[in-house]
Amino acid sequence: MMRRLVPLLAGLLAATPAVAQAPIRIGLSAPLTGPDSAFGLGLRQGAEQAVADLNRAAGGRPRWVLVPADDGGEARQAAVVAKKFAADGVRLVVGPLESGAVAAATPFYEEAGAVTVASAAAYGPLTGRGLWNLFRLGPSDAQQGRAAGTYLARAFAGRRVGILSDRSTFGRSLADAVAARLKEAGTPEVLFDGFPRGTRDLADLVGRLKAARLDAVYFGGLAPEAAGLLHAMREAGLGATLVASDGILDPGFAAAAGGDGEGTVMTLAPDPPRLPEPRGARPAPRSPEAESVAAGAYAAVELLAQATERARAADPKTGRIADGRKVAEALRAGPSRTLLGPVTFDARGDRAGAPVALRTWRRTPDGRLDYAGNDAEP
Repeated sequence: MMRRLVPLLAGLLAATPAVAQAPIRIGLSAPLTGPDSAFGLGLRQGAEQAVADLNRAAGGRPRWVLVPADDGGEARQAAVVAKKFAADGVRLVVGPLESGAVAAATPFYEEAGAVTVASAAAYGPLTGRGLWNLFRLGPSDAQQGRAAGTYLARAFAGRRVGILSDRSTFGRSLADAVAARLKEAGTPEVLFDGFPRGTRDLADLVGRLKAARLDAVYFGGLAPEAAGLLHAMREAGLGATLVASDGILDPGFAAAAGGDGEGTVMTLAPDPPRLPEPRGARPAPRSPEAESVAAGAYAAVELLAQATERARAADPKTGRIADGRKVAEALRAGPSRTLLGPVTFDARGDRAGAPVALRTWRRTPDGRLDYAGNDAEP
């Protein structure tokens, strides 16, 4: 794998003059502390290795420098990091990880002329305004909703499908995307309903689901409510298949849903590739959480580096980028070659054709509930 990547990385610098150049800074806004720190560490590991590989491809010169900053996974701290990067002249940024942190930080990056690549944030409206400086690598909620709608239209053709949400902006946007896709497929849902987060008594709602004789239920929401809905459905004798987004991708879902979670279908980003083996060093051990995001951070660095080189946006004497608009234009002009494969962005800044996987939660031989390796059928 590494032998294939080195020529790719070296090609980024083929047109660069041989004279020494000041390094170009790439900021990383990530939760290096707090409850999501395992993911933050993975982002840092992926970004650091990408920078090291880029510099190695440039003959070992420090052409790129990573500037990591801890946003704690919190919107307020992400805004503080954005202001600091803006004041320090950092115009290329990977992250943040969480959608709320991206939403809070983006206005400051936009004002500063900085371009950002968020590798995992899925909240649809983040790119809904068509900001010039924000790019998303993973599938958005809308893209997940459309994938779920396509699955339902195929797997439950000629059968009865209902759509529910937790009535949050997040849940409703997913539900709307599923409904739009089912309508396009000529198989609209027979019921569209919802309940607020935290609702415990679902008897009336489940009664309506039974009366509608549903074969499948799509739920736009999070793990606790999905587990509660499953329990209520099964207690009422309703065996309809539940389909949801990666909003239920939570360690607590398996425990809360228990046996009732068997057969639940979930949309999510495909399993990421592993980072290339580092030269001259043992690969750093990574937790499953870190492994899930490291490749996205690596690819985000690749994207920013390629776009910067194509646009010749950096001052060779100082390594500074006065305004990231040239970089953003180069990103949109794509495609770019990355660890994740070819990447092209649409006018909104979403990855065009972002791949979406469908997995089914199944009981493992030791009794656990897991989705790993369980591709949904058909």
